Amino acid sequence: MKISGNLDKMPVRHEDPVGYALPLGDEQVPLNELIGQTLVLEFGGVINCVNCGRETKKSFAQGHCFPCFRRLASCDMCYVSPERCHYEQGTCREPEWADDHCMRAHIVYLANTSGLKVGITRQPQIPVRWIDQGATQALPVFEVPTRYVSGRVEVLFKSLISDRTDWRRMLKGDPEPMDLPSRRDGLLDELGERIGALAAEPGVGTPVSLPDAEPVGIRYPVSEYPEKVKALNFDKDPRVAGTLLGIKGQYLILDTGVLNIRKFGGYRISMETPG
Repeated sequence: MKISGNLDKMPVRHEDPVGYALPLGDEQVPLNELIGQTLVLEFGGVINCVNCGRETKKSFAQGHCFPCFRRLASCDMCYVSPERCHYEQGTCREPEWADDHCMRAHIVYLANTSGLKVGITRQPQIPVRWIDQGATQALPVFEVPTRYVSGRVEVLFKSLISDRTDWRRMLKGDPEPMDLPSRRDGLLDELGERIGALAAEPGVGTPVSLPDAEPVGIRYPVSEYPEKVKALNFDKDPRVAGTLLGIKGQYLILDTGVLNIRKFGGYRISMETPG
């Protein structure tokens, strides 16, 4: 079976294991049932912006054309580093978009991806955000009123633990399980005064602790992890082929390498599957 269309971020279902589909244009190809089968994906040289649809020679920020990359608030540096938010200064690229996405309650969480990390996300994005990062465990720690405040709290945690995932290590296997509530309590003991000082700043508000939150476990559909992680890249080789060994985060794990689907958003791909 051959299907063609533009790639987009894989939608997920929090099941045991996680359920995945591969969006190709209007098609959603179920992936879990293809584990163990040979896949062939070919890039024909066309990239369409995931926002406006225009054809672009190069994509930015996971699938945007350059004009959209420069215009959209979701592509601004403050979205990656929310502690740099400039909404209150009146210079936000899209204030109405920010009202819906940034001026909403956010969760500060701990996750076990390639090790312990801190992260932030909007409440409706739980547990999708955790799955997209390849977390095997996650635990909400605080609820805060805005993305800016979540970024300020995250910066405090970053003084003690990472906010990043080592994607190669994450794709080599599952990390050792952690007692996340215990790790949370230890971090809060160290950060208590600094969090209190942040909450006392005018206009920030008090982060709401979530001591009764339960850790969430996540299992991925992987039959075999690679010993060595090799990144596959449509820009270097337009043909990707191999046996699908599993899916984790936003990566396809093939016996020939790993493919970051999100990195190639907007790429027009033809995909051959068995059947």
